[in-house]
This record gives sequence, C-alpha cells and structure tokens, in this order.
Amino acid sequence: MANKRKQITEEQRRDALQYVKDHPDLTMKECADNLGIGLSTLSRFKTRAKRSEDGEPEFIGSGHYTNPVEKENARLQRELKDALEALKILKKAISILGN
Repeated sequence: MANKRKQITEEQRRDALQYVKDHPDLTMKECADNLGIGLSTLSRFKTRAKRSEDGEPEFIGSGHYTNPVEKENARLQRELKDALEALKILKKAISILGN
C-alpha cells in the first residue's frame, strides 16, 4: 500500500502562517490542530518564512537551493575553503622542508 502524503500549496502555507499571526492567544499546537496539520509541519513553515525574510538562503529538502545564484555562491565558498586549506598545508610543508 502506497503512503499518500497530503500536498500543501504555497498559498495554504501562507494562510496557515497568517492564521498563527491572527490568533496570538492560541498555542502553536492548537493552531496546528485547528488547521489539521502537524505541529512540526507548522513549525517548519514558520522557520522557512523567517529565513526568507532574513535573507538567508532557503533550502528545499536536503541541500537544494531555491536560487541558482545561492547554489553557485555556496559552491564557491566551499571551493575557497578547500583552496585555503591546501595553502595552509603547503605553507606547513615548505616550513618543514626549508629547515
């Protein structure tokens, strides 16, 4: 038997977050129950919305970026980190062999 997951649209996500904002007297658990979604799902919506407002890169799933520029930026940062590490190793080797 296939596991059927409930698909939630972007509009439904925004509506859920608006519901939480409109009802500050309710806890997150109560809001999730009223909306018919899990608490972890609602918390994830809130976290992703906060990230996108803060300008942090938003991820879709495991390491997938929403924007190709952010993906390229992350790749270049990893490449720079690797190059700096290689430079550090070479400097250490030169100091050892120079003596």
